Amino acid sequence: MKDSIILFIKGMMMGAADVVPGVSGGTIAFIAGIYERLINAIKAVLPGCIELLKHRDFGAFWKAVDGTFLLTLLTGVLSSVLLLASVISFLMAAYPIPLWSFFLGLILASVHLVAKGVGRWTPGLFLVAGAGVMVGWGVTLMTPSQIDATPLNLFLGGMIAICAMILPGISGSFILLMLGLYAHVLDAVKSFDLGVLAIFFAGCVAGLLSIANVLSWAFRHFHNATLAILTGIMIGALNKVWPWKEVLSWRENSQGERTPLVDQNVLPTTYTEIIGADAQLLEAVLAMGVGLVIVVLIERMNKAQNS
Repeated sequence: MKDSIILFIKGMMMGAADVVPGVSGGTIAFIAGIYERLINAIKAVLPGCIELLKHRDFGAFWKAVDGTFLLTLLTGVLSSVLLLASVISFLMAAYPIPLWSFFLGLILASVHLVAKGVGRWTPGLFLVAGAGVMVGWGVTLMTPSQIDATPLNLFLGGMIAICAMILPGISGSFILLMLGLYAHVLDAVKSFDLGVLAIFFAGCVAGLLSIANVLSWAFRHFHNATLAILTGIMIGALNKVWPWKEVLSWRENSQGERTPLVDQNVLPTTYTEIIGADAQLLEAVLAMGVGLVIVVLIERMNKAQNS
């Protein structure tokens, strides 16, 4: 029961991260020490379903896909998304600098954690990590587009977003924002629009099964290189969570409100000069510290569980 509660909390942390356009639930899974187990469990779903249909052995299927682990984690993720979507939206609007600073601290500590898993770094692995940095940085520089929220686009958006969500550093919510589907999906979560959510969820399932097979193969055959490129992606993605930004252009969302479309990072002092508002430097440092401490505590908790 204790392990299930801890796993449920880890799922809630993943769900909370996935709501924020800039933070990946995969990052939280890495911090929580469950990333490879999650990938392998998801990978086993399709073969497990085939065996279940052949032999009608639900017990064997449940064991093959690590069912209790997946169900507990998924329950935590969905609970968090449903309960915290409005809270995260409020914090993003009311306290953006402390919130982004918190996630900056979280990801900075996570980079160290993932990089430590490589063990011995070689020049080749540094090159692989550099390629990851370029990918992560490039994703954060994407220009937002606006596509119609048709069933096909929602399905494809779910496929693309879930692939990003499972990769540490790349935010699925940010990908949805770039596609112009983020507000539509978030509204569907808030209003519990089952039609939209069902189509989006179907796309997520299709994408998740695909990316899990690729990642599981990569970890089996190129473990250190996979961790190196994921480390790089996380470093590159830090560009997105920098707390102080100057908005260059705006867009109008589905509620008729003006929201940032394109922005650029600035120094805290420059932020005060341009925006004319307090840079909240003390709050930012404290929030970043909280993020760092949380990662350290989770890592120690994982070591205690595994010892």
